[in-house]
Amino acid sequence: MSPKTAKAGSDEKEGEAPAELEDLPGVGQATAEKLREAGYADLMELAVASPDDVATAAEIGEGAAQKIIQEARKRVQVGGFESGSAILERRRKLGRITTMSKAFDELLGGGVETQAITEVYGQFGSGKTQLGLELSATVQLPPEQGGLSGEAVWIDTENTFRAERLSEVARALGLDPEKALEHVHVARAFNSNHQELLVPKAFELARERPVRLLVVDSLTAHFRAEFLGRGALADRQQRLNRHMHELLRFGDVFNAAILCTNQVSARPDVLFGDPTGPIGGNIVGHTATYRVYLRKSKPPRRIARLVDSPNLPEGEAVFSVTGEGIRD
Repeated sequence: MSPKTAKAGSDEKEGEAPAELEDLPGVGQATAEKLREAGYADLMELAVASPDDVATAAEIGEGAAQKIIQEARKRVQVGGFESGSAILERRRKLGRITTMSKAFDELLGGGVETQAITEVYGQFGSGKTQLGLELSATVQLPPEQGGLSGEAVWIDTENTFRAERLSEVARALGLDPEKALEHVHVARAFNSNHQELLVPKAFELARERPVRLLVVDSLTAHFRAEFLGRGALADRQQRLNRHMHELLRFGDVFNAAILCTNQVSARPDVLFGDPTGPIGGNIVGHTATYRVYLRKSKPPRRIARLVDSPNLPEGEAVFSVTGEGIRD
């Protein structure tokens, strides 16, 4: 039985074993295995899924998928309305990962938040990958030091992950570099389809390991290269939308932070000011919880600007990328 099943909020009486996928009417062994392979390990994940996604994963009709989802919803407590105070109390239990820069942490309300997508975009050399490496190390620290005592998953789309750099960052934090590398799980994504398939693999890994951070570096590189021209734009945006919602579901299920780096382009319609804009349009902008624009300053300094947040004011922070990692 999946370890997540036991805390899915099910209605089973105390002392009874939580229901497995096979306990649902219409779900046999083969269908259950297909659902697990697609990332639906327990009834809660199934109860909040869409019929189209379940039908595709299990290779069944949408009507049958709807019946399975309805049955799952009967057996678990799928949210209705709750008070604002209850939501506030739940938010107090969210984790935050330090960037090792006090100014940067304050800009983000205390660090990179779990159950949220933090998108960082900027030109090459602005510090996007360095931030991912820093967080992959600091997530391993205990909570009293700004970490989550967890591990990291890294989806590498641009061949930018460098183990030797992570070793330097870990050593500066007082971590054993060899152990730190063992706690970061890296997969190279060779195209957009492979990139999407790696998210269910991350689900499988997180059920066995204490993964509290998922890094995608970068989110849009493959999509940008493969979907060319305006005719392919709608398909690209639909794929990006689905991909980002799967990332967000990962964060919700495992109380993990999601860091997505993003490429930029120069907008020709901007005549004054900075023409730099992130790739992905409104789909990425609406789905990301926090959007941070990184830009270069006088070396080794960088400037982080909080562009969008549901609860924090816009602002800027100055930090440095040093040999030890990110610092004030």
